[in-house]
Amino acid sequence: MSEAALDPVGLWSAFKRAHEIVRTRVIADAADAAGLSEPDLTILVTLDKAGGCLRQSELAASLGWDRTRISHQLTRMSKRRLVTRERAGGVTVVLTDPGRQAITAVHPGLDAAVRRHFTDRLSAQEIETLSSVLRRL
Repeated sequence: MSEAALDPVGLWSAFKRAHEIVRTRVIADAADAAGLSEPDLTILVTLDKAGGCLRQSELAASLGWDRTRISHQLTRMSKRRLVTRERAGGVTVVLTDPGRQAITAVHPGLDAAVRRHFTDRLSAQEIETLSSVLRRL
């Protein structure tokens, strides 16, 4: 193993740099073109994967966001009719028809951008290893 690989701060810095570069490029290619912000896209993708609804607390936890951040973002998205919040023994966030249309429209471009700026640059083994590492964190 190289000396650079044993430097935890160096590894963390490389991880942060790679994350920022890939994130910026993917968002520029996919979300911006669809008129969505990165937080919009993140929430829409998460709700879509969950079948269209999640408790607000579960959504926040799955994204690693605090209650204030998720609340403000959902308020903005509700005003644009991308999601609704239903209160019944807690708050459930529901993907609306316009929200579903937005994620359906952006998905092909998002998939292509993620491939172009991320997965196409890795071997199958690297993807498998990275996926395993990220699930552990």
